[in-house]
Amino acid sequence: MTGPYLASAQRYEHMDTMYNRCGKSGVLLPKVSLGMWHNFGGVDPFERSRAITHYAFDHGITHFDLANNYGPPAGSAEETMGKLMVEDFAAYRDELFISSKAGYGMWDGPYGEWGSRKYLMASLDQSLRRMHLDYVDLFYSHRYDPNTPIEETLQALVDIVRMGKALYIGISNWPLEQLKLATQYLKERDVPLLIYQGRLNMLNREPIDEGILDFCHEAGIGFIAFSPLAQGLLTDRYLNGIPADSRMAKEVFLKSDARTPQLLDYLHQLQTQAQASNRTIAQEALAWVLDRRVLPPSSWVPAVWNNWPITFRLFFLSAFLRLSLRELNVLHVVRFRCGLRHDQQENDVEDDTRETGEEDRSDSVSRTHCGSVNAKILCQTGTYAADHLVCAAC
Repeated sequence: MTGPYLASAQRYEHMDTMYNRCGKSGVLLPKVSLGMWHNFGGVDPFERSRAITHYAFDHGITHFDLANNYGPPAGSAEETMGKLMVEDFAAYRDELFISSKAGYGMWDGPYGEWGSRKYLMASLDQSLRRMHLDYVDLFYSHRYDPNTPIEETLQALVDIVRMGKALYIGISNWPLEQLKLATQYLKERDVPLLIYQGRLNMLNREPIDEGILDFCHEAGIGFIAFSPLAQGLLTDRYLNGIPADSRMAKEVFLKSDARTPQLLDYLHQLQTQAQASNRTIAQEALAWVLDRRVLPPSSWVPAVWNNWPITFRLFFLSAFLRLSLRELNVLHVVRFRCGLRHDQQENDVEDDTRETGEEDRSDSVSRTHCGSVNAKILCQTGTYAADHLVCAAC
């Protein structure tokens, strides 16, 4: 980059169709937001991170989504964000909606993960220092802690808002009953829950089956669905074997035993269906997520958030996804995450979660809810190709 960064004067050109209201809040979130799980860490080229963030903001993407352990190594994505804030985005801080999270393993010892007041407070303080921020716009409890009293976790979130360290609160990967308790607890203390994050794709339908989507819709809470491609399983990546450079070959986040004969049969059927529409398996899988509608809990077939008026500007997304207008016109919010060639499932709950994050990991119209897709994009010879999306509603 030569000279100081000056954001595009046209970044809000499509403001009337670029943003949706999140839940019953006053927050308008962009239909595209940028997430920094992997590929913004210390092992990644800073200039690529810089180019992606500039591109996003220049196109009206104001929501940057992080977590304490994003990297790798853990914490380094927030350090990247901090450097960008100092060098490029300081003048635009009030135009940005920045989120972070805490819940997974971040440092050694008994206070480095889960949901205690000590961990949440200390983690957010560290995140603010790394990002050179006085506050975050949104702070998540990244996972439910069954061993800490729920009141302790929730009161810490309330106090974080009252201390001015976060403006809004989000929750990720909490069970439905605990989500209901959290919603009531936070509401009674005038810190309403803004948004919830969970996994939703053709292979993982728990948010629908468990009634979480219905509850969020009824309560006016945003919902962000991550991992729509099931870490690349819902692509043609593994149809003919396990590529040496693939995520499955590493046997960390995606295990080879997931590639079962039943899955391959299903993928071949899906490929035939997709080819009939001149689409790929990935596009078919994304269309499925985008078309989900929250009807009765047992009804997952019809498509997301029925009765929610939707207006969506295609100028940015269609070139990446090559999806039809029919598929895109049910989309409320698109969240861009950068770098990975295949969908990565965040928040894999394993014994060692230090390097895991959420969501893939980041957002209604009219008045109550908005949907969001999270796309990880690759910077390839000056172009951006959408390889990862996460559908969401808020």
